[in-house]
Amino acid sequence: MNYFLAIDIGASSGRHLLGHIENEQIVLEEIYRFENKLASVDNQLCWEVDKLFSHIIKGLKQCVFLGKIPKSIGIDTWGVDFVLLDSDDHVIGNTVSYRDSRTKGVMNDVCDQVGHREIYRKTGIQFMEFNTLYQMSSVDSKNKQAACSFLMIPDYINYLLTGVKANEYTNATTTQMLNVDSDDWDRDLLEVCGISRDIFSKPQYPGHRLGNLKSTIQEAVGFDCEVVLPATHDTASAFIASVLDLDDDGVILSSGTWSLLGTELDKPIVSDISRESNFTNEGGYNKRYRFLKNIMGLWIVQEVSRMLDYKYSYAELADLAREASHFKSVIDVNNERFFVSENMIEEISDYCKETGQDTPKTTGEVCMCVYRSLAKSYNQYIEELVSVTGKKVDKINVIGGGCKNLLLNELIEQETNKEIIVGPVEATGVGNIIVQMLSMGEIAHLKQAKNYIRNSI
Repeated sequence: MNYFLAIDIGASSGRHLLGHIENEQIVLEEIYRFENKLASVDNQLCWEVDKLFSHIIKGLKQCVFLGKIPKSIGIDTWGVDFVLLDSDDHVIGNTVSYRDSRTKGVMNDVCDQVGHREIYRKTGIQFMEFNTLYQMSSVDSKNKQAACSFLMIPDYINYLLTGVKANEYTNATTTQMLNVDSDDWDRDLLEVCGISRDIFSKPQYPGHRLGNLKSTIQEAVGFDCEVVLPATHDTASAFIASVLDLDDDGVILSSGTWSLLGTELDKPIVSDISRESNFTNEGGYNKRYRFLKNIMGLWIVQEVSRMLDYKYSYAELADLAREASHFKSVIDVNNERFFVSENMIEEISDYCKETGQDTPKTTGEVCMCVYRSLAKSYNQYIEELVSVTGKKVDKINVIGGGCKNLLLNELIEQETNKEIIVGPVEATGVGNIIVQMLSMGEIAHLKQAKNYIRNSI
């Protein structure tokens, strides 16, 4: 039996997932889990990449302990964040998170200089203040001058594992610095943010075999295998695991900390109406485009849980919300005030009061307000997507950890009047492993993979 290892790292945790094929189904086994959190360094919110890598090594050792050595490994993470390496391949400065405030106001400055229309025509990417284009513009010029290599977070982890530097395509598209026509870095935009084209490599597509583990890593973990580039952007991997294909009349909702709502297209849409609606054309597997919107997701509920000192599980919060089904007030989940808030419960209550609605009085009412608001926002953006693409939509495939929230699924169905298809829950891990299996010859083609996924949910 051949095993394949997905190392799926999110904003709050990471997992090592072993996958194999059994009875024409994709079977996953979580063998290691670790925490990922931001640290304040020099008054910046930063990722502790060294700690992440130490956990990656511990998870690889677990494969030996279980006697299940993978044929290949694939890394996926969130998008937009990166490291710069100097001439000795040391990280320059801090590994700053997209949640840091360093980009405040930078997007407007860059767009004033280049123009929204030109940036969107070049990249097809949604305007978000934390995009790499604006992060890079805010990096100290001395650090940019010293840089010899640019690697996004999964690229850097792959480099630590293999010694090979490579920019992967799907994550590169999230930067808003990759040209949508050439699939290569846009020199004009790089010049605007003050960075040399020479530090970037031509992006490699998902399925590319990067190489074997370095000898030092082999000695540390007790085995060797190939490292394959999956779709290293977690949403790109998740979309691969959807039961829907290009010709299906539906949309995909990747439900988690963020909500990613969209569809797959064979060509990007960079029209004025698409730009004005702020849709993004992120790269996907096999040169497909994920035409979608980044929407605030269960982050708001996670912050509510934090304010309650994690007194309730997420399932219990959903139960409390169901008991408060009478509560009808809603918030604009994409309002910036809900992106970072010292007290999310107060923020929700204040918004309701300011907009002339009933304010939530109980935890259940707070959560019902959030879930109902999310469902309404999904319906709004589906209507926008239909308007921009002309695509018929009669079903929604809800994937990712958020698809376990039965109440939210019900509210989405009520709000949209669409058929809801639930799963897979571990969409990102499944998509990661599928690309490895395709690359290593375990699965013949994507259609076969989709059949295995349908059998698995």
